[in-house]
Amino acid sequence: MQQPTEAPREGHADVRIVATSPEVARRVAEVLRRCFATTEQRSYPAGAGGGTRLELVVDTTRTAEPARSWLETSRSPGKDRGSE
Repeated sequence: MQQPTEAPREGHADVRIVATSPEVARRVAEVLRRCFATTEQRSYPAGAGGGTRLELVVDTTRTAEPARSWLETSRSPGKDRGSE
């Protein structure tokens, strides 16, 4: 499995979804798209055992409900955001 060579930009997350079928992976990606701005997904075979791997970048600075509420309440008071 290929590892990213650099960290994503501030406020973004690289997301990899591995599932036994493309449909299951697409359903999970759709849930993420309802909460966050995302890039176009890229699809790959998951490996010799079959399955699908989807990769996309999630922009946590552009959120919709319920992600916005969850992100705001999940931050610890006084926590340094730069170390997350």
